[in-house]
Amino acid sequence: MAKESPYAPRDWQPHEKPMLLGSPSTPLHPGHKRIAFGLIGLLISLTGALSNALVTANLTNLQGTFGAYSNEIAWLPAVYVMGNISINLLLVKFRQQFGLRIFTEAFLVLYVLVAFFHLFANDLNSAIVVRAAHGMVGAALSSLGIYYQIQAWPAKHRLKALTIGICASQLAIPLARLFSTELLQLDEWRGLYLFELGLALVALGCVLLLKLPPGDRREVFEKKDFLTFILLAPGMALICGVLSLGRIDWWFTTPWLGICLALALVLIVAAIVIEHNRSNPLINTRWLGSGSIVRLGIVMIMMRIMLAEQNTGAIGFLQQIGLQNDQMRQLALAIIAGIVLGIVASALTIKPGKLNWPIVTSLIIMMVASLMDAQSNPLTRPENMLLSQFLLGFSSAFFLAPAMLIGIGGVVTKPQNLVSFVVLFGMSQNLGGLVGAAILGTFQTWREKYHSSLLGDQLSLLDPNVTDRLSQYSTLFSSYIGDSALLSAQSTSQLQSVATLQANVLAYNDTYLLTAAMALVTLMWVLWRLSRQRFVNWRQAQRDALAASSSSASGTEQ
Repeated sequence: MAKESPYAPRDWQPHEKPMLLGSPSTPLHPGHKRIAFGLIGLLISLTGALSNALVTANLTNLQGTFGAYSNEIAWLPAVYVMGNISINLLLVKFRQQFGLRIFTEAFLVLYVLVAFFHLFANDLNSAIVVRAAHGMVGAALSSLGIYYQIQAWPAKHRLKALTIGICASQLAIPLARLFSTELLQLDEWRGLYLFELGLALVALGCVLLLKLPPGDRREVFEKKDFLTFILLAPGMALICGVLSLGRIDWWFTTPWLGICLALALVLIVAAIVIEHNRSNPLINTRWLGSGSIVRLGIVMIMMRIMLAEQNTGAIGFLQQIGLQNDQMRQLALAIIAGIVLGIVASALTIKPGKLNWPIVTSLIIMMVASLMDAQSNPLTRPENMLLSQFLLGFSSAFFLAPAMLIGIGGVVTKPQNLVSFVVLFGMSQNLGGLVGAAILGTFQTWREKYHSSLLGDQLSLLDPNVTDRLSQYSTLFSSYIGDSALLSAQSTSQLQSVATLQANVLAYNDTYLLTAAMALVTLMWVLWRLSRQRFVNWRQAQRDALAASSSSASGTEQ
């Protein structure tokens, strides 16, 4: 008897048929099984996202552990994003050709192995290699978490499942800041990775116990797909490296940044030219270049840039004044509460015909939150930023699912655009986050130098306020320093430190104003586009009504 081909089409019931090639079927499940699917989906989403979040939230501690400079330790989150963006080019077709079961189990096993070997990364170089591998493996878990959520909800609530699956990963960074201090106390950086390994093992066990239903398979890989991957993956990786290190090594004084950027441009352009001339491209450049998709990509990247204010802005500001993660737990809880409320609100209000208005609402909230943060001063503490960061957490979750669903329409009608959309969405989130950190971090550094120069010009011994402050510092340190010359130098150094702190505070306030301005400009552009579209639709309706009345009138005359 001939063995049935794994690519043979299946006979699905109408409610079971997978929405897209490579996605699971959706049979009916009993209630307890749906709950299990939902919980496992949350676990998988958080497992994949926490991998990078634990590192991002503890870069300063890891820098001390590895004995690295700031520009060296910055490679850890950078290479994670490099691997994550690159592998997304092939993951969709991997699912479509080899099936969900191999996809699920193989990538989770790889994730566990990478987490295990991470424990033996005794220097920064080996840690960087392992983080890049983790980025590749972790990319598979985000879509896997969404697929499990889809199984947890009946068909009429499928949009709610997508919302939860897409937004759950937003919880990772505030969760990492909430409990990672205790993990570091276990065995320094190995405490973080022991937790990550345990989480991955639990997720693997859950997936083996409760498997996803099968889906359709088809041979989809072509030889030219790998040529595109070989060109595009290193090109995007080089851009990630430039964005991550540019503000640390500084853009205009480090030659290798320009070399990497030029090489990345050559590789990406070559990949685009190849894809543009293919009959069955891996990435549909014509679809990605259409007006609606370009506008969607711009809005998503702009929102991700503005949301970088949370980590680069607020958290960076609090770290600048000397606070650690364990002193920002209230703030982390406020952000978590905002994200959870944003997920719930998005799930309850999301409607296919009104996907633009959550984006408008989120932009307004971002602008208000940034203006609230712009009132910071050297005495500002986490409790003073609870409301603003709660609002930013809410907006980061509230806009994400509607933004993704706007682009999914073009994928449902033309499934061959799925890889293109996944690449667009992944780049807008991952690359957008790097662009946001680069822009806001560079702007903050520039404004700090500006305010430092202004404040430095005012620190004159002819100013009685300056001499009075130096006298206060001399009195403060006199019991510790007996030498008058050293006491004077210490007082002057203390005054300069205070001036530098004040310059940084002013620079962060300028950064918050910048994000508010970007939110306002993006909001005005989105509202103009929506108003223009509504006007065009109204004019078309008027023309159709006039044509219909003219037709009926001519018919009556005859």
